[in-house]
Amino acid sequence: MAQSLKDKTPPHDDDLEQATLGSMLSDHDTVTAAIQMHLRPADFYSRANIKIFEAIMSLDDKGKRPDIQTVVQELKAMGKLEEAGGASYVSSLTSVIPSSANIDYYAQMVKNYSLKRSLLKVASKIGVSAYDESKDSREMLEEIQQTIFELSDDRQVFSIRKIREILKQTVSIIDLAMKSKGAIVGISSGFEKLDQMTSGFQRDEFIVIGARPSVGKTALALNMASHIAFHENKPLAFFSLEMSDIALVQRLISSEAMVKAQNLRNGFLSGEEYRQVIKIMGVIDEAPFHIVDISNMKLLDLRAQARKMRAQQQVEIIFIDYIGLIDHENKSMKRFEQMSEISRSLKSLARELHIPVVALCQLTRDAQNEAPTLAHLRDSGSIEQDADLVLFLNREHKKAKKGEEEQVSTDIIPTDLIIAKQRNGPIGKIKLELAAQYNKFRPLSKENANSD
Repeated sequence: MAQSLKDKTPPHDDDLEQATLGSMLSDHDTVTAAIQMHLRPADFYSRANIKIFEAIMSLDDKGKRPDIQTVVQELKAMGKLEEAGGASYVSSLTSVIPSSANIDYYAQMVKNYSLKRSLLKVASKIGVSAYDESKDSREMLEEIQQTIFELSDDRQVFSIRKIREILKQTVSIIDLAMKSKGAIVGISSGFEKLDQMTSGFQRDEFIVIGARPSVGKTALALNMASHIAFHENKPLAFFSLEMSDIALVQRLISSEAMVKAQNLRNGFLSGEEYRQVIKIMGVIDEAPFHIVDISNMKLLDLRAQARKMRAQQQVEIIFIDYIGLIDHENKSMKRFEQMSEISRSLKSLARELHIPVVALCQLTRDAQNEAPTLAHLRDSGSIEQDADLVLFLNREHKKAKKGEEEQVSTDIIPTDLIIAKQRNGPIGKIKLELAAQYNKFRPLSKENANSD
C-alpha cells in the first residue's frame, strides 16, 4: 500500500541546506548572494540550520564577517548553540561543500523545497476550510488565489526586510533616474507634461481619475491605455463595468484613426476614412490590450481576474471603469463602508501585483460648477486617503446670459487635467483639449490656448 501523505516527511534536502550554510561560512561574498536571492530562515527545514542561518544574518547585520568561530560565539550569545547542533555541527558544514561558487544553485534549491512545503500547507488549509460551514466558498477561493499568487510570484505581502536589503534596490533606482536625466521611469501615459510631472505611472500605485459624468473619464483612460498598448507595446487589462467591449473598441478605432465616432456607428465612412480604419485595426489586432467586459462585477471576481491576467498575460497596468460600479459581497454594509473597503482593496491589489492600478471615479454634484477638489470624490473619503495619485478632469463652464442656454462646443473642448494629489511629486494643472467627435484628448493647441 502506498504511503499516505501524512506519514511522509515534508520535501527538503539536508545536503543542499548544509552546502548553502557551508558556502556562507567559507566565503563572505556568498552571504550577499543569498540575501539578494531573498533566502529566509523559514526556507530551511532543519531547525539547526534555521538557527545557524539566523546567526549568520545577525552577524552580517552587525557588519561582522560570519565564519565558524564568529557563528559559534553568536549562537552562544543567542542561547541557541545547543539547538543549532553544537559547535561540532557548525564546524562540519564547511567540509561538505563541493564549491561555494555554486551558492546560487544551492540557495535556489533550498527555496524550491521551501515552496513545495508551502504548497502542502496550502493544500492542507484548503481541506480544512472546505469543511468549515461558516465560510463562504467565494471567500475561500479569494484567500487561496491570493496565497497561490504570492507563492508563485516569490513575494510575501507582509514580508519584513532589513533596510540594507532595500537600500541596494533604492540606489539602483536612483542611478537609473540619474542616467535617464528626467526620462520616464514608470509607464508613460502618452501625455508629455503629465509624464514629466509624475515620471510615468509607477509600480504599486493606486491611481484615481475623477470627473463628473460626460466630461471624458473613459476617453482619457482609453487614450492612455491605447498609448501604452499600441505605442509602448506593454500588456494591459481594461476592466469595463459600464460600456460593452465592442463600444470600447469602436472608441479606440475612432480616436486612433481620427474618424468620427458617429460615422463608425452609422457606417457613413469615406473611402479614405475606411482605409484609415483598416490600417488602425491592423495595429489594434497585434496589441497586448485585454478587455474584461462584465457588468455588476464583484470585488472578489475583479481581484481574482486581475491576479490571473498578471500571471498569465503579464499585464503591466490595470484600468477600471469605474470604481462606483464594483459590487461588494456584503450588501448589508453601508455604501460608504463598501467603497472604503473597495478602495483599500484596490490599493492592496496594486501592491500585491506590483503594478499601477488606475480606477475611474465619479465626482459629487458639488463639483458641477466649480473646480473639483479631493473632497468631491464620491461615496468615500477613503479613496482620497488610499490613492497615490489623483487626477481630475475639469471644464470651465461659462455662465450664459439670462434667458440663454449655456453653449458648449461639441467639436474642440478645452479641458483642465488637474493633479490634485501626488505622494511623491508636484501637483498642478495641465491644459488639454478634447476632440469630442473622436473621443481624443491632446495638448491644448496654441490657437485655443490664446482664445481661452
